[in-house]
Amino acid sequence: MACFTRFAALLSFLALVPLCLSAKTMGGYLYPQFYDHSCPRVQEIVKSVVAKAVAREARTAASLLRLHFHDCFVKGCDASLLLDSTGSIVSEKMSNPNRNSARRFEVLDEIKSALEKECPHTVSCADILALAARDSTVLTGGPSWEVPLGRRDSRGASLSGSNNNIPAPNNTFQTILTKFKLQGLDIVDLVALSGSHTIGNSRCTSFRQRLYNQTGNGKPDFTLDQSYAAQLRGRCPRSGGDQNLFFLDFVSPVHFDNSYFKNLLAYKGLLNSDQILVTQNQASMELVKKYAENNELFFEQFAKSMVKMGNVSPLTGSRGEIRKNCRKINSH
Repeated sequence: MACFTRFAALLSFLALVPLCLSAKTMGGYLYPQFYDHSCPRVQEIVKSVVAKAVAREARTAASLLRLHFHDCFVKGCDASLLLDSTGSIVSEKMSNPNRNSARRFEVLDEIKSALEKECPHTVSCADILALAARDSTVLTGGPSWEVPLGRRDSRGASLSGSNNNIPAPNNTFQTILTKFKLQGLDIVDLVALSGSHTIGNSRCTSFRQRLYNQTGNGKPDFTLDQSYAAQLRGRCPRSGGDQNLFFLDFVSPVHFDNSYFKNLLAYKGLLNSDQILVTQNQASMELVKKYAENNELFFEQFAKSMVKMGNVSPLTGSRGEIRKNCRKINSH
Protein backbone atom coordinates (compact mmCIF):
# COMPACT_ATOMS: atom_id res chain seq x y z
CA MET A 1 0.00 0.00 0.00
CA ALA A 2 2.80 2.39 1.02
CA CYS A 3 4.53 1.45 -2.20
CA PHE A 4 1.40 2.30 -4.21
CA THR A 5 1.04 5.66 -2.41
CA ARG A 6 4.64 6.50 -3.20
CA PHE A 7 4.06 5.51 -6.82
CA ALA A 8 0.94 7.72 -7.00
CA ALA A 9 2.87 10.58 -5.42
CA LEU A 10 5.65 10.11 -7.96
CA LEU A 11 3.13 10.15 -10.81
CA SER A 12 1.53 13.36 -9.58
CA PHE A 13 5.00 14.88 -9.17
CA LEU A 14 5.94 13.89 -12.72
CA ALA A 15 2.71 15.37 -13.99
CA LEU A 16 3.81 18.70 -12.50
CA VAL A 17 7.35 18.62 -13.87
CA PRO A 18 6.56 19.68 -17.45
CA LEU A 19 4.43 22.52 -16.04
CA CYS A 20 7.28 23.81 -13.90
CA LEU A 21 9.76 23.50 -16.75
CA SER A 22 7.58 25.21 -19.33
CA ALA A 23 6.63 27.95 -16.88
CA LYS A 24 10.28 28.53 -16.09
CA THR A 25 11.35 28.65 -19.71
CA MET A 26 8.46 30.89 -20.64
CA GLY A 27 9.71 33.47 -18.12
CA GLY A 28 7.55 34.08 -15.07
CA TYR A 29 4.67 31.76 -15.95
CA LEU A 30 3.61 33.32 -19.24
CA TYR A 31 1.95 31.04 -21.80
CA PRO A 32 0.11 31.63 -25.08
CA GLN A 33 -3.16 30.03 -23.90
CA PHE A 34 -3.52 32.33 -20.88
CA TYR A 35 -6.82 33.87 -22.09
CA ASP A 36 -8.26 30.83 -23.88
CA HIS A 37 -11.13 30.57 -21.39
CA SER A 38 -11.35 34.06 -19.88
CA CYS A 39 -11.22 35.98 -23.19
CA PRO A 40 -11.07 33.63 -26.19
CA ARG A 41 -11.36 36.41 -28.81
CA VAL A 42 -8.52 38.53 -27.44
CA GLN A 43 -6.09 37.88 -30.33
CA GLU A 44 -8.76 38.41 -32.97
CA ILE A 45 -9.81 41.76 -31.41
CA VAL A 46 -6.26 43.06 -31.05
CA LYS A 47 -5.42 42.09 -34.61
CA SER A 48 -8.49 43.74 -36.14
CA VAL A 49 -7.86 47.09 -34.40
CA VAL A 50 -4.14 47.01 -35.30
CA ALA A 51 -4.92 46.09 -38.92
CA LYS A 52 -7.32 49.04 -39.27
CA ALA A 53 -4.79 51.42 -37.73
CA VAL A 54 -1.95 50.20 -39.98
CA ALA A 55 -4.20 50.45 -43.05
CA ARG A 56 -4.93 54.09 -42.13
CA GLU A 57 -1.24 54.86 -41.55
CA ALA A 58 1.56 52.41 -42.42
CA ARG A 59 3.94 54.00 -39.91
CA THR A 60 1.70 52.80 -37.05
CA ALA A 61 3.21 49.29 -37.25
CA ALA A 62 6.71 50.53 -36.37
CA SER A 63 5.31 52.86 -33.69
CA LEU A 64 3.51 50.00 -31.90
CA LEU A 65 6.52 47.68 -32.15
CA ARG A 66 8.70 50.40 -30.62
CA LEU A 67 6.29 50.95 -27.70
CA HIS A 68 6.66 47.30 -26.64
CA PHE A 69 10.46 47.62 -26.79
CA HIS A 70 10.50 50.90 -24.82
CA ASP A 71 8.15 49.35 -22.27
CA CYS A 72 10.14 46.14 -21.73
CA PHE A 73 13.47 47.93 -21.25
CA VAL A 74 12.11 49.87 -18.26
CA LYS A 75 11.04 47.79 -15.22
CA GLY A 76 10.13 44.87 -17.51
CA CYS A 77 7.14 44.39 -19.84
CA ASP A 78 4.54 45.91 -17.50
CA ALA A 79 2.91 48.72 -19.54
CA SER A 80 4.57 51.34 -17.31
CA LEU A 81 5.19 53.36 -20.48
CA LEU A 82 1.45 53.82 -21.03
CA LEU A 83 0.80 55.67 -17.77
CA ASP A 84 0.17 59.42 -18.07
CA SER A 85 1.55 61.80 -15.44
CA THR A 86 -0.64 62.25 -12.36
CA GLY A 87 0.02 63.47 -8.81
CA SER A 88 2.27 60.58 -7.84
CA ILE A 89 3.41 59.39 -11.29
CA VAL A 90 5.85 61.07 -13.66
CA SER A 91 5.16 59.56 -17.06
CA GLU A 92 7.86 57.74 -19.04
CA LYS A 93 6.37 59.51 -22.06
CA MET A 94 8.36 62.57 -20.95
CA SER A 95 11.78 60.85 -21.18
CA ASN A 96 14.34 61.72 -23.86
CA PRO A 97 13.79 58.51 -25.87
CA ASN A 98 9.98 58.98 -25.83
CA ARG A 99 9.26 62.71 -25.86
CA ASN A 100 8.00 63.86 -29.29
CA SER A 101 8.55 60.36 -30.68
CA ALA A 102 6.64 57.62 -28.80
CA ARG A 103 3.24 57.67 -30.47
CA ARG A 104 -0.05 55.91 -31.38
CA PHE A 105 -1.08 55.40 -27.76
CA GLU A 106 -4.66 55.96 -28.96
CA VAL A 107 -4.55 52.64 -30.87
CA LEU A 108 -3.90 50.87 -27.55
CA ASP A 109 -6.78 52.81 -25.96
CA GLU A 110 -9.04 51.57 -28.75
CA ILE A 111 -7.92 47.96 -28.25
CA LYS A 112 -8.37 48.25 -24.49
CA SER A 113 -11.90 49.63 -24.72
CA ALA A 114 -12.91 46.88 -27.19
CA LEU A 115 -11.50 44.24 -24.79
CA GLU A 116 -13.19 45.82 -21.75
CA LYS A 117 -16.51 45.41 -23.59
CA GLU A 118 -15.75 41.81 -24.57
CA CYS A 119 -14.25 40.60 -21.26
CA PRO A 120 -14.09 43.29 -18.59
CA HIS A 121 -11.07 43.54 -16.31
CA THR A 122 -9.31 40.55 -17.84
CA VAL A 123 -6.63 41.46 -20.41
CA SER A 124 -3.64 43.52 -19.28
CA CYS A 125 -2.26 46.51 -21.15
CA ALA A 126 1.17 44.82 -21.04
CA ASP A 127 -0.22 41.84 -22.98
CA ILE A 128 -1.95 44.18 -25.44
CA LEU A 129 1.45 45.77 -26.18
CA ALA A 130 3.05 42.35 -26.77
CA LEU A 131 0.24 41.22 -29.10
CA ALA A 132 0.16 44.52 -31.00
CA ALA A 133 3.93 44.28 -31.59
CA ARG A 134 3.56 40.79 -33.07
CA ASP A 135 0.58 41.81 -35.23
CA SER A 136 2.42 44.91 -36.49
CA THR A 137 5.33 42.72 -37.57
CA VAL A 138 3.07 40.25 -39.40
CA LEU A 139 0.98 42.98 -41.09
CA THR A 140 4.10 44.52 -42.63
CA GLY A 141 5.28 41.17 -44.03
CA GLY A 142 7.42 39.94 -41.13
CA PRO A 143 7.44 36.67 -39.19
CA SER A 144 4.75 35.49 -36.79
CA TRP A 145 5.17 33.86 -33.39
CA GLU A 146 3.04 32.66 -30.50
CA VAL A 147 2.99 35.38 -27.85
CA PRO A 148 3.30 34.09 -24.27
CA LEU A 149 0.63 35.89 -22.19
CA GLY A 150 -0.25 36.53 -18.56
CA ARG A 151 1.65 39.76 -17.84
CA ARG A 152 0.06 42.19 -15.41
CA ASP A 153 0.27 45.98 -15.33
CA SER A 154 2.51 48.08 -13.10
CA ARG A 155 1.22 50.62 -10.62
CA GLY A 156 4.10 52.99 -11.27
CA ALA A 157 6.49 54.34 -13.90
CA SER A 158 10.20 55.16 -13.99
CA LEU A 159 11.29 58.31 -15.81
CA SER A 160 14.93 57.73 -14.81
CA GLY A 161 14.76 54.10 -16.02
CA SER A 162 13.38 55.30 -19.33
CA ASN A 163 16.15 57.90 -19.69
CA ASN A 164 18.93 55.49 -18.72
CA ASN A 165 17.99 51.98 -19.91
CA ILE A 166 16.78 52.50 -23.47
CA PRO A 167 19.58 52.39 -26.07
CA ALA A 168 20.17 55.79 -27.68
CA PRO A 169 21.16 56.47 -31.32
CA ASN A 170 24.51 57.98 -30.27
CA ASN A 171 25.49 55.27 -27.75
CA THR A 172 28.62 53.22 -28.45
CA PHE A 173 28.23 49.57 -29.38
CA GLN A 174 29.48 48.53 -25.93
CA THR A 175 26.95 50.76 -24.14
CA ILE A 176 24.08 49.37 -26.21
CA LEU A 177 25.20 45.78 -25.63
CA THR A 178 25.43 46.47 -21.88
CA LYS A 179 21.86 47.84 -21.91
CA PHE A 180 20.67 44.66 -23.64
CA LYS A 181 22.60 42.43 -21.22
CA LEU A 182 20.95 44.20 -18.26
CA GLN A 183 17.65 42.87 -19.64
CA GLY A 184 19.04 39.33 -20.04
CA LEU A 185 19.42 39.75 -23.80
CA ASP A 186 22.61 39.00 -25.75
CA ILE A 187 24.43 40.11 -28.90
CA VAL A 188 22.30 37.86 -31.12
CA ASP A 189 19.13 39.48 -29.72
CA LEU A 190 20.68 42.94 -30.16
CA VAL A 191 21.41 42.45 -33.86
CA ALA A 192 18.14 40.64 -34.64
CA LEU A 193 15.97 43.16 -32.79
CA SER A 194 17.80 46.08 -34.43
CA GLY A 195 16.37 44.58 -37.63
CA SER A 196 13.01 46.07 -36.61
CA HIS A 197 14.47 49.25 -38.17
CA THR A 198 13.47 47.70 -41.47
CA ILE A 199 10.23 49.67 -40.92
CA GLY A 200 9.50 53.08 -39.45
CA ASN A 201 11.02 56.54 -39.38
CA SER A 202 13.56 58.56 -37.47
CA ARG A 203 13.80 62.29 -36.88
CA CYS A 204 16.60 64.51 -38.19
CA THR A 205 17.61 65.29 -34.61
CA SER A 206 18.48 61.61 -34.02
CA PHE A 207 21.22 61.43 -36.66
CA ARG A 208 22.18 65.05 -37.51
CA GLN A 209 25.63 64.74 -35.89
CA ARG A 210 26.55 62.07 -38.48
CA LEU A 211 25.98 64.56 -41.29
CA TYR A 212 27.95 67.49 -39.92
CA ASN A 213 30.03 66.85 -36.83
CA GLN A 214 30.38 63.20 -35.84
CA THR A 215 33.40 63.38 -33.54
CA GLY A 216 33.47 67.09 -32.70
CA ASN A 217 35.93 67.91 -35.50
CA GLY A 218 33.31 69.53 -37.76
CA LYS A 219 33.43 66.61 -40.22
CA PRO A 220 30.71 64.13 -41.22
CA ASP A 221 30.79 60.47 -40.21
CA PHE A 222 33.19 58.70 -42.59
CA THR A 223 31.27 55.41 -42.10
CA LEU A 224 28.21 56.94 -43.82
CA ASP A 225 28.00 56.55 -47.60
CA GLN A 226 28.75 60.05 -48.91
CA SER A 227 26.08 60.19 -51.62
CA TYR A 228 23.46 59.00 -49.10
CA ALA A 229 24.73 61.64 -46.64
CA ALA A 230 24.35 64.37 -49.26
CA GLN A 231 20.78 63.25 -49.90
CA LEU A 232 19.99 63.35 -46.16
CA ARG A 233 21.45 66.85 -45.76
CA GLY A 234 18.79 68.08 -48.18
CA ARG A 235 16.11 67.69 -45.52
CA CYS A 236 18.20 67.62 -42.33
CA PRO A 237 19.97 70.99 -42.09
CA ARG A 238 22.61 71.99 -39.52
CA SER A 239 19.90 73.71 -37.52
CA GLY A 240 16.12 73.56 -37.73
CA GLY A 241 14.05 70.70 -39.14
CA ASP A 242 14.53 68.66 -35.95
CA GLN A 243 11.26 66.78 -36.42
CA ASN A 244 11.67 66.06 -40.16
CA LEU A 245 11.13 62.34 -40.74
CA PHE A 246 13.34 59.92 -42.66
CA PHE A 247 12.87 56.22 -43.41
CA LEU A 248 15.12 53.97 -41.33
CA ASP A 249 15.27 51.59 -44.31
CA PHE A 250 15.03 53.64 -47.52
CA VAL A 251 14.91 50.51 -49.71
CA SER A 252 11.64 49.03 -48.41
CA PRO A 253 10.44 51.45 -45.72
CA VAL A 254 7.06 49.87 -44.97
CA HIS A 255 7.95 46.24 -45.67
CA PHE A 256 9.44 44.03 -42.96
CA ASP A 257 12.46 42.30 -44.53
CA ASN A 258 16.24 42.00 -44.33
CA SER A 259 17.09 45.01 -46.53
CA TYR A 260 18.02 46.89 -43.33
CA PHE A 261 21.04 44.58 -42.99
CA LYS A 262 21.97 44.97 -46.67
CA ASN A 263 21.89 48.76 -46.18
CA LEU A 264 24.30 48.46 -43.24
CA LEU A 265 26.79 46.53 -45.40
CA ALA A 266 26.56 49.37 -47.98
CA TYR A 267 27.21 51.94 -45.19
CA LYS A 268 23.70 53.29 -45.56
CA GLY A 269 22.44 52.76 -42.02
CA LEU A 270 20.57 55.89 -40.89
CA LEU A 271 21.33 55.97 -37.16
CA ASN A 272 24.79 55.72 -35.68
CA SER A 273 23.42 52.88 -33.50
CA ASP A 274 22.52 51.00 -36.71
CA GLN A 275 25.83 51.46 -38.55
CA ILE A 276 28.03 50.53 -35.57
CA LEU A 277 26.70 46.97 -35.78
CA VAL A 278 29.09 46.71 -38.76
CA THR A 279 31.87 49.13 -37.79
CA GLN A 280 32.51 48.55 -34.07
CA ASN A 281 32.24 44.82 -33.43
CA GLN A 282 33.35 41.77 -35.35
CA ALA A 283 30.73 39.37 -33.94
CA SER A 284 27.85 41.71 -34.69
CA MET A 285 29.19 42.31 -38.21
CA GLU A 286 29.14 38.55 -38.85
CA LEU A 287 25.51 38.42 -37.71
CA VAL A 288 24.60 41.37 -39.97
CA LYS A 289 26.15 39.49 -42.93
CA LYS A 290 24.22 36.32 -42.08
CA TYR A 291 20.87 38.14 -41.91
CA ALA A 292 21.64 40.15 -45.06
CA GLU A 293 22.19 36.86 -46.92
CA ASN A 294 19.33 34.91 -45.40
CA ASN A 295 15.94 36.55 -44.77
CA GLU A 296 14.50 33.32 -43.34
CA LEU A 297 17.26 33.10 -40.73
CA PHE A 298 16.61 36.73 -39.74
CA PHE A 299 12.86 36.11 -39.39
CA GLU A 300 13.43 33.01 -37.28
CA GLN A 301 15.82 34.79 -34.91
CA PHE A 302 13.68 37.95 -34.75
CA ALA A 303 10.69 35.90 -33.57
CA LYS A 304 12.80 34.13 -30.92
CA SER A 305 14.31 37.38 -29.68
CA MET A 306 10.89 39.07 -29.51
CA VAL A 307 9.59 36.26 -27.27
CA LYS A 308 12.71 36.60 -25.13
CA MET A 309 12.29 40.39 -24.86
CA GLY A 310 8.59 39.96 -24.07
CA ASN A 311 9.62 37.76 -21.12
CA VAL A 312 11.70 40.45 -19.41
CA SER A 313 10.60 40.72 -15.75
CA PRO A 314 6.83 40.42 -16.18
CA LEU A 315 4.51 40.99 -13.24
CA THR A 316 2.54 37.77 -12.75
CA GLY A 317 0.25 36.09 -10.24
CA SER A 318 -1.04 38.74 -7.83
CA ARG A 319 1.69 41.31 -8.53
CA GLY A 320 0.58 44.46 -10.30
CA GLU A 321 -3.00 44.76 -11.57
CA ILE A 322 -5.16 44.64 -14.69
CA ARG A 323 -5.72 48.30 -15.53
CA LYS A 324 -9.19 49.35 -16.68
CA ASN A 325 -7.64 52.24 -18.59
CA CYS A 326 -4.07 51.83 -19.86
CA ARG A 327 -3.25 55.48 -19.09
CA LYS A 328 -3.90 55.33 -15.35
CA ILE A 329 -3.65 52.97 -12.42
CA ASN A 330 -6.91 51.65 -10.95
CA SER A 331 -8.30 53.57 -8.01
CA HIS A 332 -8.60 51.17 -5.09
